Amino acid sequence: MGSNNNLIMDKAVEVKSKRDITSTLAPYTGTFGIAEITHLLKRTMFGAAPQDVAYFSTKTITQAINELLTPTATDPAPPIKEYATSTTTGVVADANIAVGTTWINDINNDGTVQAQRRTSYRKWATGVLLNQDRSIKEKLTLFWLNHFGTEADEIGNATHIYQHNMLMRNNVLGNFKNLVKLVTTDIAMLRYLNGYVNIATAPDENYGRELQELFTVGKGPGSQYTESDVKEAAKVLTGWRINYTNYTVSFNPALHSTVNKQFSAFYNNTVITGRTGATAGALELDDMLNMIFSTQELAKHLMRKLYRWFVYYEIDPATEANIITPLANMFRTNNYEIKPCLDALLKSQHFFDVLNRGCQIKSPIDLVVGSCREFGVVLPALTTAAPNEAYQMYNYLSSICVNLQQDYHNPPNVSGWPAYYQTPKFYEIWVNTDTLPKRNIYTDTMINTGYTANGKKIMFDAVALARLMPNPSDPNELVKDIDDRFLRVGLSPVSRAQIKTQILLSNQTSDYYWTNAWNAYIASPTTANLNIINTRLKELCKYLMNLAEYQLC
Repeated sequence: MGSNNNLIMDKAVEVKSKRDITSTLAPYTGTFGIAEITHLLKRTMFGAAPQDVAYFSTKTITQAINELLTPTATDPAPPIKEYATSTTTGVVADANIAVGTTWINDINNDGTVQAQRRTSYRKWATGVLLNQDRSIKEKLTLFWLNHFGTEADEIGNATHIYQHNMLMRNNVLGNFKNLVKLVTTDIAMLRYLNGYVNIATAPDENYGRELQELFTVGKGPGSQYTESDVKEAAKVLTGWRINYTNYTVSFNPALHSTVNKQFSAFYNNTVITGRTGATAGALELDDMLNMIFSTQELAKHLMRKLYRWFVYYEIDPATEANIITPLANMFRTNNYEIKPCLDALLKSQHFFDVLNRGCQIKSPIDLVVGSCREFGVVLPALTTAAPNEAYQMYNYLSSICVNLQQDYHNPPNVSGWPAYYQTPKFYEIWVNTDTLPKRNIYTDTMINTGYTANGKKIMFDAVALARLMPNPSDPNELVKDIDDRFLRVGLSPVSRAQIKTQILLSNQTSDYYWTNAWNAYIASPTTANLNIINTRLKELCKYLMNLAEYQLC
């Protein structure tokens, strides 16, 4: 499970930024119009749905960000059984769970059943993303699942995977130190990084290494922990066990290393006193986390990761000085609370700097979930009687993300998805000769025919999208409005005029060819009138989604 050390880039680039960006954390005081709202929503949610843009257009920037950072929705209902019960000879059937009810509280260690439940979990997660509330919660949940990179397929047990998701979800904007403590003894993490086999006579270094290298102090220029620190951390963490008969975690003092643990000068030569008894594991873990959190580098490491997730991958010397360092200081001052730092970042001049707009490449989940939400795709209702109608749609969209190299809660390794750490390409990794054609095939399919299963269909409705625009009867304004929503780097007026003429006017020269067609449809929405405008609108949307600019966020 070791991380890929030579690929980790956690320091300021030692060359002058090509962007030459100098904006700071000073509060943004510029306009807060459609462009700024769209930028904010695309970074804090998955997609900028027209109804969400309209909703936040009635808010001030402070009101909007305060709301995004204050999730109020209740937790989503848990995943349910929507798959067929196995009838294969010799296979333990998932017979304890009725179709349409949840499996999360059922103890079942059969591998086939767990594989079915893991698939059910991924479908459920896609549904949660599609139905997200107006908050940063889903974007941050995925951030933490990436930060504490755990592979669902390696964990195996779907209940543990679901519980790990809920751990992240319920602490997205809370205290980082507390979250690290909870993750350390979480059943999924203990399973993933071998913590459950870490004993005094054979200390396992997996978690002790990743705790420092990836989760806390990182590999930046100020991080000087040693190999000896990894070994000593492993000793601190000995004794934690998993009981698979009741899915609980416990501490066994007989398996814990009771020796004193000597750490390096990076940790001020701290000695953690070896303890005995039932509380030894918890007490030594607290001591070690206090030691790790006393370093300056921990705060910088986490702020760099948040920055790459929400702003841009390149951290040059100016960004390190103007953004990362003051955010890290704020993080320490606020006792490692996440929310104040995100509040400052999202309300800053730097976040809304024009150079920080449209500079990310959409992740597969951003592309797939975001496009569905922006088109207002109507999904089948999730019902107990026929749960597969909704779950089959979730499965289709989830499979597209997997084909585009982002499997929810299943990154390729403990470091997370390479797009957030691998230098020099970072986000560019998402787009290659394999994935770009698949991205275009996905959007072409959804705008042309959609996807049908169980007698239900999901697709992009170009007419419904146009009706949400302020003045769809004016072809000039319609092209501009859809361009503004779809593309973070917009087209030139000349390009817009050309697209209008070729697509909406069907190569005619007068705007009334579109205006009359639209008004005729509104006055009499017959099949013939619908087909005239629908054909042109689908072609317009398809054209824009096939542009390179559509891949930017």
